[in-house]
Amino acid sequence: MNEPIQTWAIPLLSLLAIVDPVAAVPSFLSMTASESAEHRRHIVRDACIVCVALLVLFALSGQIIFKVFAITLPAFRIAGGIILGITALHMLEAEEKRATDVEIEEGRRKIEIAITPLAVPILAGPGALSTVMLMTSRAPDVSGMIPVVFAIVVTGLACYLVLRLSETVLRVLGRTGINLMSRLMGILLLTVAVQFVIDSLREIGLAK
Repeated sequence: MNEPIQTWAIPLLSLLAIVDPVAAVPSFLSMTASESAEHRRHIVRDACIVCVALLVLFALSGQIIFKVFAITLPAFRIAGGIILGITALHMLEAEEKRATDVEIEEGRRKIEIAITPLAVPILAGPGALSTVMLMTSRAPDVSGMIPVVFAIVVTGLACYLVLRLSETVLRVLGRTGINLMSRLMGILLLTVAVQFVIDSLREIGLAK
């Protein structure tokens, strides 16, 4: 894969893997079981808008956060790689949970669940927020952030389509199919996590 393709493909594939909208389908259907089809559409739309807005905010403000808290990029990349690695291992075991059982149960009782727990933390969880900050931290200038923002927007659209068709997705894939996709995404995400750590170790001279 040549460098221009990597520049656009890596952020997109990484973010799709960590957000994993297919894995959110069972929780979404459980929380919206008593809702009308129209209200579900509104919930999906609002949740995806909040998810994209939050990811873009963290992506663009990452450099400022590093400066305010005096965080070095290698340290953050190693920490982010560890977080992504733990998430990936849970996904490989088909045990990935971005919202606790308590949050999901509260979501069933809430009038509006779009912001929480659907947008945060089911879609835009700590792993996704760390991922976009890590990606933009590697950008040499503002133009280098464009592929990351593009990846966020495409991921938001993917979330919208998958959740809008959630009943069909669950019927076609079933729980087994969803778990299989989660495992495949976990393999991809674990590879990205390891690469983050290797790059950081090279940057501080501990690896070649």
